[in-house]
Amino acid sequence: MMSCNYTSVYSISPSSKSAFTSPSIFNVNPKICCSAGGTIAEPKAINATEPLLLDAVRGKDVERPPVWLMRQAGRYMKSYQLLCEKYPSFRDRSENVDLVVEISLQPWKVFRPDGVILFSDILTSLSGMNIPFDIIKGNGPVIFDPLGTTADVEKVKEFIPEESVPYVGEALTILRKEVNNQAAVLGFVGAPFALASYVVEGGSSKNFAKIKRLAFAEPKVLHALLQKFATSMAKYIRYQADSGAQAVQIFDSWATELSPVDFEEFSLPYLKQIVDSVKLTHPDLPLILYASGSGGLLERLPLTGVDVVSLDWTVDMADGRRRHVAIQGNVDPGVLFGSKEFITNRINDTVKKAGKGKHILNLGHGIKVGTPEENVAHFFEIAKGLKLILWSSILTCS
Repeated sequence: MMSCNYTSVYSISPSSKSAFTSPSIFNVNPKICCSAGGTIAEPKAINATEPLLLDAVRGKDVERPPVWLMRQAGRYMKSYQLLCEKYPSFRDRSENVDLVVEISLQPWKVFRPDGVILFSDILTSLSGMNIPFDIIKGNGPVIFDPLGTTADVEKVKEFIPEESVPYVGEALTILRKEVNNQAAVLGFVGAPFALASYVVEGGSSKNFAKIKRLAFAEPKVLHALLQKFATSMAKYIRYQADSGAQAVQIFDSWATELSPVDFEEFSLPYLKQIVDSVKLTHPDLPLILYASGSGGLLERLPLTGVDVVSLDWTVDMADGRRRHVAIQGNVDPGVLFGSKEFITNRINDTVKKAGKGKHILNLGHGIKVGTPEENVAHFFEIAKGLKLILWSSILTCS
């Protein structure tokens, strides 16, 4: 009796050192130069209908995994640092249409990723919900009046993005025209529990004592707050999609602070509610969920109904692939401090474990401050030099 398994592999351009031992078909696309050094493969042609990232998410045949990086527009880029000197306030940079567009396009112009994500913050919606905040250099987010009581939650207003954050919609519309379907324009929002953690803790936290006290001592108060965020974020996603976003990522930044049973009570129902609500009006909009510390939640994340689960680097990609149909990630951001050969090998390992189809290559978290820009250029060069080959003639027989 003969049983046959098809094997899929990726080959990379001859300029890189592949970790694979399989034969290669080299990518010989033209190259474009990067200001940080190195070259990046130029896309073969503009996809007039769907960007590569959307094709991959929807299960279409693609020649390589699409690639973009979380926080790809940011502090590691010299061009961004120069803008920060002129506009030192993060909110000034993230709430000005021209600056949002310029910063969002900085990595696109240099690296040509397959996803161009809006430059913004998950807390951007708070001002429109009557929750004053700021993002202060060196300190991070600061909530001026932290929430902790029923009366506090009752003061939280319904979020109307058209009125509160029109610059987000304007920026997305411009980005969609600028990118012109050569990549997918990505929007993003914060998950209800992540947003609640910030507004209850008063900012970032090391032990999350305040949000957990509220969860375990006064759960009704927390649930009321989470419900307001769930309703608001569903509206925000629809607004971003209507403005030009072709996919939206939901960041559940502090999911790692919840035990599985608490995730099922304080995060999962609200994430599912967001997905269900959005899919009623935008059934074809891909939704990506990134949950930090997702290793203990692998079986639960698909229950949200999202189209793609983005894994952090603590999860073995092979384990993630066995549990999820479509995945994103998950190279350790610290790898970008390594040698170019090391970066190449980690990309190959991740892609090999992810297998064929429905994989978006990304980091397992945002790029770290101080990451060498030339290493980011190398990451994209190798990632965009990958080429999928289905070895239909290679069979494992027994």
